[in-house]
Amino acid sequence: MDKIDIKSLNATELSENLDYLSLPKFRVTQIYEWVRRGVGSFAEMTNVPATLREKLDDKFYFADVKIARKLVSKLDGTVKYLFELADGEFIESVFMSYHHGYTVCISTQVGCRMGCKFCASGINGKARDLTAGEMLAQIEAAARDNGVRVSNVVMMGMGEPLDNFRNSMKFLELVGDEKGLGIGMRHISLSTSGVVDGIYKLAEYNLPITLSISLHAPIDELRSSVMPVNKRWNLAELFKACKDYIKVTGRRISFEYALIDGFNDSDECIKKLAESVKGMLCHINLIPANPVVENDFRSPERKKVEDFQKKLESYGLTTTIRRTLGADINASCGQLRRSEANK
Repeated sequence: MDKIDIKSLNATELSENLDYLSLPKFRVTQIYEWVRRGVGSFAEMTNVPATLREKLDDKFYFADVKIARKLVSKLDGTVKYLFELADGEFIESVFMSYHHGYTVCISTQVGCRMGCKFCASGINGKARDLTAGEMLAQIEAAARDNGVRVSNVVMMGMGEPLDNFRNSMKFLELVGDEKGLGIGMRHISLSTSGVVDGIYKLAEYNLPITLSISLHAPIDELRSSVMPVNKRWNLAELFKACKDYIKVTGRRISFEYALIDGFNDSDECIKKLAESVKGMLCHINLIPANPVVENDFRSPERKKVEDFQKKLESYGLTTTIRRTLGADINASCGQLRRSEANK
């Protein structure tokens, strides 16, 4: 019998899975509270009888992560982790410090099947989905290693959250549990490359999270050349889904736009982007492109980035330039895992 990831169970599900033991309610509560505290083994449940711990170990496992490699930025203290999973796969997470608290950027899949050309995460495709417990474990490990409480989460690491929809939704349910991490949904951002059917499904949940769209080009020909997902759902379909999402949830959408020198930084792109999001409750987040060994994409000079921002703002669009963190440790996802795989 395959074991069950106990970290991925809510209180009701855990109770149902323990029915066969006929445990008193207080004992089930004890076990659940230990799980939500982030323990990595049943041996740590010191107020649970040893005989019961053995029975639990026969049925469940902890979806924990181990630090395989750790890079710390000398510029701003950003920490990039290469985590090893129980099956020997590797994922990446990034721990960042802001004035409002500590943020962890987590992965939702081992690798990615979206195939975006400017991202190292999907170069070798997708190995598998992460469980909700494995997503939680990344935050727990980063918080434990840095001795802090994490207050914000970005689902923007390796993988496409809406391509792992069920586990991503379960993660969002569990991460806010006050017995555990207690991170409210207003402090969580979920990023998608533009999985339109997933956006509609997410709208049905009507969660107070921030939805971020990895846009990166406002013209179909350009976007399709670097983001294969655009061949499945073009920009017209994507923008319609975004407008419908805003109508249902009343939440502002953030459009992520990685500026690539000579590719998507033209005045034509500015005009087309402004026309596409006109009247939409949204925010444009400009990201100077991170260099990736496997391609020759580079960010424009700083002045060109700032000019791009000013021109967008002249159309009445709220636009910011993302603060660059961890520049000296290649903090964009996928590169550390790939270097480990190449060994």
